[in-house]
Amino acid sequence: MDENTKTQLEAATFRRLIHHLQEHTEVQNIDLMILADFCRNCLAKWYAAAAQDQDVALDYDQAREIIYGMPYKEWQAKYQGEASPEQLAALENKLKSKL
Repeated sequence: MDENTKTQLEAATFRRLIHHLQEHTEVQNIDLMILADFCRNCLAKWYAAAAQDQDVALDYDQAREIIYGMPYKEWQAKYQGEASPEQLAALENKLKSKL
């Protein structure tokens, strides 16, 4: 497979992942962090870093809007619930296991 095709496939896969996360708002970022060690905010940080690497003017808030499909504050108000004590404990355990 040539590099252009590979890049196109990777981009399509990434777009599908982002769409999937936008459609599944019931999946909380803390759950993603516990299970996969990344969340929507991580994706936005990686997106902004990739833009910076390519000298593209895009800040973190703009990247979050791309990842969330809306301004972050709007997504947060609509979909983000309070983390349960169990979720917080699981995340703390996850972080401790990385030390």
